[in-house]
Amino acid sequence: MDKPNAPSSESYRLGFWLAVGAAFGFSAKAIFVKLAYAVPVEGAPHVDAVTLLALRMAFSAPVFGIAALRTRSAGSLSVRQWLALLAVGLAGYYGASILDFWGLMYISAGLERLILFTYPTLTVLFGVLFFHKTLGRREALALLLTYAGIAAAFAHDLGLAADGRSVWIGAALVFASSLSYAIYLVGGGQLIARLGSGRFTALAMAVATGATLLHYGLARPWDELFRQPWPIYALAAGMALVSTVIPVFMQSAAIKLIGAGRASMIGMLGPLATLALGWLLLDEAISVWQTGGAAFVVLGVLLIGRR
Repeated sequence: MDKPNAPSSESYRLGFWLAVGAAFGFSAKAIFVKLAYAVPVEGAPHVDAVTLLALRMAFSAPVFGIAALRTRSAGSLSVRQWLALLAVGLAGYYGASILDFWGLMYISAGLERLILFTYPTLTVLFGVLFFHKTLGRREALALLLTYAGIAAAFAHDLGLAADGRSVWIGAALVFASSLSYAIYLVGGGQLIARLGSGRFTALAMAVATGATLLHYGLARPWDELFRQPWPIYALAAGMALVSTVIPVFMQSAAIKLIGAGRASMIGMLGPLATLALGWLLLDEAISVWQTGGAAFVVLGVLLIGRR
């Protein structure tokens, strides 16, 4: 007899492919960023991270703005909920994104995705440190595998780099991005339970968009945003569509069809997808060390996910 909540075979297949598409969409973000950094910009070697993130958020804003407006009838938020939403929105979609964009100025897309994928293990560590959770053997093994895999991929990039200091800087920035995203997940859990995932995502994205544009206004003249080469606009629009809007809704639909656990497991294709896309589109080398490192990271996150 089937489980009461088990998806049908048709729903499972659709949910599976939606989750696969979301994983590839999210993974392509690093590729868009690296391609944008390769575009020459007048007066600078490349577009800076703040400008690129502002363009990404500006192109994404109409969709999430409409989604946020459609949730107004769901009830008003308390001052405490707004403050919590502000904090997690800044940590997730703004803080994690800008740190990730900065890190990609220094390291390969493949290494970036592996380091960024430490956020499930970081949420476990937060539980141990701040919420009196216990660290079992499964979690300890997952941590060991994940960070051993990152160390292997890091050693590969460090060995190929002409400037080892840049690899250290980039890895530290991306790890800080993963840490910020883990804070967003831990802090947003109760808000999602109260507001629903769709409303929470739309409002958190609205907070992050406002913070990003404010950051840009303080750091750059506004007219520079409208004087970028057309490839920058094309890549930013592609990143907003392919790596932000579409995968967010695909992931939500996949969760609805097959559940959050299954969708998260399929999302573990992310590091492998970024390695493959980096090899195809950026001519980034894939070594045995990188492949093994990716396998260790995926296995470590799989152990956390099964829990």
